[in-house]
Amino acid sequence: MPETVYDVVIIGSGPAGYTAAIRAGQLGLRTALIEKDGFLGGTCLHVGCVPTKALLFNAEIWDHLKDAKEFGIERVDSRQLNWSAIQERKSKIVNKHARGLEFLMRKNKVETIKGYGKLTGPAQSSVHTLEVIAGSKQTHVKAKHVILATGSEARMLPGLQPDSRVLTNIEILDLKDLPKSLVIVGAGAVGVEFASIFKSFGTEVTILEMLPRLVPIEDEDISKELARVYRKRGIAFHTSAKVEKVEKTKTGITVAFSVDGKPHKIEAEKILIAVGRKPRTENIGLERTRIKPDRGFIVTDSWMQTAEPGVYAIGDIVLGTPQLAHVGAMEGIVAVTKIAGKEAKPINPEHIPNATYCHPEIGSVGLTEKKAEEAGYNLKIGKFPFTANSRASIVGQHEGFIKIVSDAEYGEILGVHIIGPQATELIAEAVAAMQMEATVEELMWTIHAHPTLAEAMLDASNSVYGLAINA
Repeated sequence: MPETVYDVVIIGSGPAGYTAAIRAGQLGLRTALIEKDGFLGGTCLHVGCVPTKALLFNAEIWDHLKDAKEFGIERVDSRQLNWSAIQERKSKIVNKHARGLEFLMRKNKVETIKGYGKLTGPAQSSVHTLEVIAGSKQTHVKAKHVILATGSEARMLPGLQPDSRVLTNIEILDLKDLPKSLVIVGAGAVGVEFASIFKSFGTEVTILEMLPRLVPIEDEDISKELARVYRKRGIAFHTSAKVEKVEKTKTGITVAFSVDGKPHKIEAEKILIAVGRKPRTENIGLERTRIKPDRGFIVTDSWMQTAEPGVYAIGDIVLGTPQLAHVGAMEGIVAVTKIAGKEAKPINPEHIPNATYCHPEIGSVGLTEKKAEEAGYNLKIGKFPFTANSRASIVGQHEGFIKIVSDAEYGEILGVHIIGPQATELIAEAVAAMQMEATVEELMWTIHAHPTLAEAMLDASNSVYGLAINA
């Protein structure tokens, strides 16, 4: 039998890889997906986005029960938290979607190959050969195009290794019991989300952030509001904090850190390291190609093509794009559509939404006020608080606001920043508006249903010109 030559082979089955595989199948490409683990879905599905958000939803319900009397629900004072049941529900959600991915591979005629995939060098006669190692068995797979989607892993502080007390996103999602106290190093999305989860469940939480504010990539007003709410919730935090030393004690850990040169020390049962993620690009054969990684990241053009002809890179390993599941997924669609010779659109970096599922939630897209000023825009800013939104009153979540950053001359929407109830859902309207080049005025004339949280977007757009109805 002649050897199979695939149109495209994808290494890695996280959101970037499995999305690329599905779209390739839909476009009629003969496709194979190589995965080193015994399941599909990668970090996001198994130890990232999905299980974390499942825990956050449990935490939100638990918080609502604390205020049950306000909603007219009596006799809930004896409520009891069943941590093992919470973990079991999380696992069921993950397993359901893992099985769903296996079905989607079969539906779209994508062949899945178990093993560790590596490049072996440039294409020969326009065909790439990939090495696949599964235990002691070694095979080779041939493809006209290769997509690297090998993902990322948690960065650790120097000298530390993950264990039962020093945690990454993997270990913290598998805790058998709730810790009484937790130190979190890093106040990005991962850090503030886990802070929110464990504080809701009664853990004493302290966040240490090296930069001057929480969620440092967000608009400064968002950071200030989150800091205000976290103080109110009893979540302790130190910004401009440098971790000097982590030591194990009989019962937990001790963290020595400094703030503006002043030494501090804190004890806790466990510590979560949430200082970012590093790309998994070692030992995948890059040295045999023209690809020269930059701090482990791979440089691509706007179509996700690398320096090696026929080899593409998508997801967390790409230099200069956010390490977000939805970014990797769209990069996979861009790459595969280009490979298939269909009309494609490159990603506009300014139209990528950020979503942080802490309480209150954060959703943002486009330029912050500071970035817009630095870019030389003459700005008009609109801001509308959820305290003035009727649906926010109904659901009992008044914290936060919607902020619109716009160009004063033409009304172009430059950025939208939301902190408050359902912010991660509400941001979709702003992304769509910016993608379609809508102006603030067009948002002002868009009818929003009442009573909804989305009405706050209408009031925010009107507030750009001082015309908000409800404030």
